[in-house]
Amino acid sequence: MIKSLSAILTVCILLAGIAFFESYYVGKAFEDFSEELTFLYEKTEEERANYEDARAVQISWDARKERLQVLLPHNDVARVDNYLAETVRLVAEQNYTPALPKLEALLHIVQAFPNAYRPTIANIF
Repeated sequence: MIKSLSAILTVCILLAGIAFFESYYVGKAFEDFSEELTFLYEKTEEERANYEDARAVQISWDARKERLQVLLPHNDVARVDNYLAETVRLVAEQNYTPALPKLEALLHIVQAFPNAYRPTIANIF
């Protein structure tokens, strides 16, 4: 009986630790990515962004995606991929006006992702 209770307690503590680590890891990854997107958004708004700027953000996302793909739903990853690919194409064509809503959507997604992984009552139940 005592072994069972200690095993259950150990598993609960382990799960709580993993949940907090996941929340921190996802939050930090998207915090850094948000800064890059904000920089690209500002340059696009000023019509100074170029293909290399947009492509650098896309490459950065691809590197993060490899590490986060286990934690994130594939549909969400695909949505970021699609918006980012469209943004890169639009910026490369210097078509800045349609690129801005794509970047705004990406910024919103990046802000919403970490909240979905915070260990809260709403996310648990």
